[in-house]
Amino acid sequence: MRQAGIEDTAELLEKQLITEISNMTLEEALTLARAFSHYLNLMGIAETHHRVRKVRSVTHLSKSCDDIFSQLVQGGVSPDDLYSTVCNQEVEIVLTAHPTQINRRTLQYKHIRIAHLLDYNDRPDLGHEDREMLIEDLVREITSIWQTDELRRHKPTPVDEARAGLNIVEQSLWKAVPHYLRRVSNALKKHTGKPLPLTCTPIKFGSWMGGDRDGNPNVTAKVTKDVSLLSRWMAIDLYIREIDGLRFELSMNQCSDRLSRLAHEILETETSSHDRHDGRNQPFSRNQLKFHGHQASSLPTQLPPRADLPACTDCNDGESQYPKLELPRTDYMPLSRKDGKGSLNSETSFQNSSENVSKSFSNGTPVNGPQLATGHRGSFSSNQLLAQRKLFAESQIGRSSFHKLLEPSLSERPGIAPYRIVLGNVKEKLMKTRRRLELFLEDLPCECDPWDCYETMDQLLEPLLICYESLQSCGASVLADGRLADLIRRVATFGMVLMKLDLRQESGRHAETLDAITRYLDMGTYSEWDEEKKLEFLTRELRGKRPLVPPSIEVAPDVKEVLDTFRVAAELGSDSLGAYVISMASNASDVLAVELLQKDARLAVSGELGRPCPGRMLRVVPLFETVKDLRGAGSVIRKLLSIDWYREHVIKNHNGHQEVMVGYSDSGKDAGRFTA
Repeated sequence: MRQAGIEDTAELLEKQLITEISNMTLEEALTLARAFSHYLNLMGIAETHHRVRKVRSVTHLSKSCDDIFSQLVQGGVSPDDLYSTVCNQEVEIVLTAHPTQINRRTLQYKHIRIAHLLDYNDRPDLGHEDREMLIEDLVREITSIWQTDELRRHKPTPVDEARAGLNIVEQSLWKAVPHYLRRVSNALKKHTGKPLPLTCTPIKFGSWMGGDRDGNPNVTAKVTKDVSLLSRWMAIDLYIREIDGLRFELSMNQCSDRLSRLAHEILETETSSHDRHDGRNQPFSRNQLKFHGHQASSLPTQLPPRADLPACTDCNDGESQYPKLELPRTDYMPLSRKDGKGSLNSETSFQNSSENVSKSFSNGTPVNGPQLATGHRGSFSSNQLLAQRKLFAESQIGRSSFHKLLEPSLSERPGIAPYRIVLGNVKEKLMKTRRRLELFLEDLPCECDPWDCYETMDQLLEPLLICYESLQSCGASVLADGRLADLIRRVATFGMVLMKLDLRQESGRHAETLDAITRYLDMGTYSEWDEEKKLEFLTRELRGKRPLVPPSIEVAPDVKEVLDTFRVAAELGSDSLGAYVISMASNASDVLAVELLQKDARLAVSGELGRPCPGRMLRVVPLFETVKDLRGAGSVIRKLLSIDWYREHVIKNHNGHQEVMVGYSDSGKDAGRFTA
């Protein structure tokens, strides 16, 4: 109205509106505020959808990979230089814990579903009835949003924040990264003649969620370990889903000799395993008689005793005409029991039970084992029987029996595709790896054979690359460069942890820890020494081969937490963790102090494990934040690199790269944003 020149009416309406809003009750005001909040969110979704729709209609998309590479080549960059630069590029995008995502994950998923419905609404082949149903679905989603509490009612824990970060990977990055790398590869091939190598990772991801303990006492060593294991679990779970899709897609029989040999090795291993398992329960098995058309050399000359009776029948009571199932006894504790009264390892306990069961039934008469089912069926209460059945279903035997129902046995699938055999083996190892991580997260012992699990990215990549090379050699490159190439790129980008976790701690906490150690060793107080004495002490200890921290040392809780963090870092290693960031760094000794504490923890952990710690030492990154520290940062780094031990360490362990962080938050408070 004001733009149209109707000032008086506009002023009158404004006053009336102010009066009405002022007279509202709190409940009415809350309802109005929520309505506008949801309205803005929904308009944001619609606007984003419209922008994407407009971009799709543009014939030439500026700032795309194709456009940028074209400009570079036309500007004089040679194709070879362009190719090597893109392949060697390393950009790490780090998700921090702040600012915390304000929207609940439930609402985020609802917003995504609305965006998908808007996409579907743009289809030109949508009929009148389909469009009406789509509008109903939109109304349903908006109603669900309106009736959902949009606020978190409790402060998120560091694990909650980390879970939200993993949700970002699952929601968007998991699909976006291979799609983007495919575009980079196509543009690179167009302008240089060579595609992006499959395992090349110009983009990687890191996280501070669960690792940033600077000023946050809730981020403990246990939180860091749990978040890292949770990240591994999520990665394995996502890979299992992708492998399922690949197994369905790669149904062909033609393959390379190398893949064929690998498939036969897997079949032979699985067959011998089935033979051993079946031999416990049966006089002979079908797998022993026939496999892929080959007859066994000989058959038993006579039937075993009681072969005319059902295998599981116990006829001692003279009443039952039906087979009985012998279940694990009640003294087998559930997984959550940690009191030591019974086995904590589900696989071991149930395996022992299965051996006892097979002994009991092998001759038709129960022997040497739990005599749980030798009496009448009525001797159990129904609740006990249900509990025992639940225990059995959750056991390793129960789970494997269930999976046998889903997939055909080896003897019944002689013509199965080799890709499915190899990928089936990959899935089995991934599932064992996931189960192993679940036991670690529950602080339960795990006796899984490490050879049956995936520890490193290279172990997972190997069979996938063999499948890729096989498809390429058999004229199926269009299949190789689809879902399989996307999975290989995901493994190369996200590894076994999705995002490597950076650790961050304030430099003063490390000085306090060294104070406690030097006082315990009657060497004085570390923080009272001058810089040169600190550097001399730290360099001498770093060159030595013995641990500095005595196992018997008793320290304050804050100091113990710092030592525990370095211990967890040693246990996880550089395969799971990224950088160790020192906030408020001001001297070269701040970096060497972390290197010493890190080295000492790795010596202690490797001594207990009886083997080297996984991965390498973490790269140590000083973060200069105040104006004074920023102005002195250059001299600090020059001093650091002038120390022979440190320079050799960086060259050997970090490819000669020293990473530095500069912060403008604290310096901005000190001297203003422009100076910072």
